[in-house]
Amino acid sequence: MVATGAVLTVVPFLDMLLTSFKGPGEFGKLPFRFLPQAFDLSNYRTALHQLNLPLLFRNSVVATVVITGSTLVTSALAGYALAKLRFPGRELVFRLVLSTMMFPAFLFFVPHFLILVHWPGTGGNDLLGRGGAGLTVSIAALVMPFLVSGFGIFLMRQFMLSLPDDMLEAARLDGAGEFTLWWRIVLPQTKPVTLTRLTFVNAWNEYIWALLVSTVNPRLMPLPVGIQMLQKHYLRGVLFSGLK
Repeated sequence: MVATGAVLTVVPFLDMLLTSFKGPGEFGKLPFRFLPQAFDLSNYRTALHQLNLPLLFRNSVVATVVITGSTLVTSALAGYALAKLRFPGRELVFRLVLSTMMFPAFLFFVPHFLILVHWPGTGGNDLLGRGGAGLTVSIAALVMPFLVSGFGIFLMRQFMLSLPDDMLEAARLDGAGEFTLWWRIVLPQTKPVTLTRLTFVNAWNEYIWALLVSTVNPRLMPLPVGIQMLQKHYLRGVLFSGLK
């Protein structure tokens, strides 16, 4: 059963790989052929010609690394504060964090975009945020809406609640400060592997916000947007050739 499931999982990816070597007119042709008639590299040459793949790859890598790193740091710090520190309004702050998870991310894309456009002193803007494009022309536009994650804060807080308070109190009695407790005791036991994977995948696959930013500055286009644009270009070519 495991071998059958593995084969069924691998076959679509293998078909996708073999389809990339099919020549013009073979894609979508009936009867279906699993193997290409001749291994043709023209699709790869077209992709390299139509897209600046090194630039797109660089944008995706930079955005994903920055978003993942920022999310891990901010989630760990906020999660520790909400789990182990006692301060007025802690429960209210936690409820506000939970409330951010109730709304879809794209609901805030327009406000985020307007904030970036009117960011003071950048992209030709004056100190009042007028006259230019703000941060929408810099790589910061790809990452700023995702630097903090309400889900990440919630996940880290819930795990840190399980850490015994007696261990932290013993370290405090030995003179350890809060940052030392977080860095040397709490963080090594947390090991946020799940949050890292989820954040990395979501950041790499982000499409809607990246497409919005790419319309302002095409040089900020990441791989998911570029590949989708290339696919649309190819499908339009197939459609137009069929209409002739």
